[in-house]
Amino acid sequence: MNKKLAKIKYLPNNFQVIEPGDHVICAVSGKPISLENLTYWNVELQEPYYSYVEAFKKKEELDEK
Repeated sequence: MNKKLAKIKYLPNNFQVIEPGDHVICAVSGKPISLENLTYWNVELQEPYYSYVEAFKKKEELDEK
């Protein structure tokens, strides 16, 4: 990883790179996610997640509200 944070617009089936970079930061765990491995995100919140585990945690958190 080049350590350059990308700015991303998360869309329903893909994402659009707004500012080039090689990674984003998971909204739940804070782990870096290379764009090549970016699979999980929330379109409404515009947040990336490291894996299904973090995505599920965020969903549970939102469901409790």
